[in-house]
Amino acid sequence: MSLLGSVKNMKLVVASTNVHKIREYRSMLKKVPGLDLFSLLDYPGYLPPAEDGDSFEANAAIKAERAAKELGVWALADDSGLVVPALGGAPGIHSARYAGPTATDRENRRKLLLEMRDLTDPERQAYFECCIVLCSPEGIMKCVRGCCEGFILHEERGRYGFGYDPIFVKHEYRKTFAELDEDVKNRISHRRKAIDKILLYLEALAQQPPSECTT
Repeated sequence: MSLLGSVKNMKLVVASTNVHKIREYRSMLKKVPGLDLFSLLDYPGYLPPAEDGDSFEANAAIKAERAAKELGVWALADDSGLVVPALGGAPGIHSARYAGPTATDRENRRKLLLEMRDLTDPERQAYFECCIVLCSPEGIMKCVRGCCEGFILHEERGRYGFGYDPIFVKHEYRKTFAELDEDVKNRISHRRKAIDKILLYLEALAQQPPSECTT
C-alpha cells in the first residue's frame, strides 16, 4: 500500500485541535509543494488520547501514533511548553494545565508570574521547548526537538500569540512573542526550529520515487 503516492497528493494530519497551533503549522508547512494539510478539526468523531507521558517527546509520540494508526494517514504531533530552570523546570509538560485541568492561558500566566514574583532577573531565564513526532500508519518515522531561549517578564505585554507569549521575550529581542508580528514569531520560535528539521525530511521523501515509499 502506498503511504505517500507522490508529493502532489500527500495528506498530513496535524494531530491537534488548537486553532493557534494549526495556523502556525499551515504557515510553516506552506513551503512543501502539494501538501494537503488537515487537522483533528476535520475529524470531529476522533477521540484524542490522554497525554500522560513524562516528557514532551513521549506526549508527542502518543498523539502522533494514535492519529496515524486510527485515521490511516501520515500524522504530525507536537508537545511543547515553557521551562523555567529556577522553578525546577516548571511548568514544563504541564504548561497547558499549569493552573488546573480547565485553566485558561491567562490563568496559567498569572500563576507563573505569582510563583516568580520574588525571582531576580538572572533567575527569570526560561525557554520554550517543542518536540515534534512524524508518524506513518506503521509507526514513528521522525522525532525532532527545537528550543527558543529567553526570559520571563514581570507583567504581560502584547495582544497576539497564545499561551505564555505575552510574558516571554526571546534573547536579542525587545518584544514579547505576543508583540511580534506573526510572521516574525514563526521565523524564530521553538516550533519553527523543530519544523525546519521535519521539512528537510518531508522534502527528502518527496524526492523518492513512489515505489520506494510503500509498505
